[in-house]
Amino acid sequence: MGIFKKIFSKEKKEDLDKGLAVSKQSFFDKLSKAVVGKSKVDDDVLDDLEQVLISSDVGVNTTIKIIERIEERVARDKYVGASELQVLLREEIAALLSETQESSTDKAIINTEKKPYVIMVVGVNGVGKTTTIGKLTAQFKAQGLKVVLGAADTFRAAAIDQLQIWADRNEVPLVKQKMGSDPASVAFDTLEYAMKHDADVVLVDTAGRLHNKVNLMNELTKVKRVMDKVVPEAPHEVMLVLDGSTGQNAFEQAKQFTAATEVTALTITKLDGTAKGGVVIGISDQFQIPVKFIGVGEGIKDLQVFDKLEFVDSFFN
Repeated sequence: MGIFKKIFSKEKKEDLDKGLAVSKQSFFDKLSKAVVGKSKVDDDVLDDLEQVLISSDVGVNTTIKIIERIEERVARDKYVGASELQVLLREEIAALLSETQESSTDKAIINTEKKPYVIMVVGVNGVGKTTTIGKLTAQFKAQGLKVVLGAADTFRAAAIDQLQIWADRNEVPLVKQKMGSDPASVAFDTLEYAMKHDADVVLVDTAGRLHNKVNLMNELTKVKRVMDKVVPEAPHEVMLVLDGSTGQNAFEQAKQFTAATEVTALTITKLDGTAKGGVVIGISDQFQIPVKFIGVGEGIKDLQVFDKLEFVDSFFN
């Protein structure tokens, strides 16, 4: 039933450590300044910690949660040295992520009993949506699955061309129409093709523009309704792709898309080139949607199945 067999490989962990290096260094540089000369965690340290978390794009609401958790720990344990703050942070962030992220050791599961398993991919242009689809296609193929792509982002020709490049590279079929075609019509054709050719997984790209929220909602709703007519219960996953390097803008995009459609999974890209790794923690907590994948580099394997324990370990180790 599960597709992505979880592999705790040394290489995967090293890639994750490397990908989060910039975020980690920035965060701990700020944290060190917050506790310098301090022997215990007091109000001043907590105020400074709050600024560290917010400036790392953890988000205000999530930062408040973390600070409150640490205040409770400090009150309960009576005396907590400043040197222990890192340990406390690690434990409380892991606990916070556990409330959203599944504890299963098999992540990003697709149900092979639902064939084809349909994933609708949403997100604005420039976040790495098409690249994410291409990398996912390669990983699904490596699992021995038959994959079909659908180019339902018909708003700009470049989107179709870019998806075609990934389809050719992965040697999988791409169902497309001309620019300006009805996205729902493309989705319909894609699923019909997938059914006819006994595909295991379908990845459907959708328009990457945050136009008027009502139009966005209507368009995505129409695409979903058409899919369900061809494959019952499709799409089985609605994956929102966000650019981790954009910080608070990623929060706003998540807000817009979750208001427009039922998002069931998140992929956060471009974490390797940013000092804003805290965005993973904040978005996961605020929207209560599991992060399925994170992008920590350019390579296909650098789109990693997200594991909360590995993430926290790489960030704090």
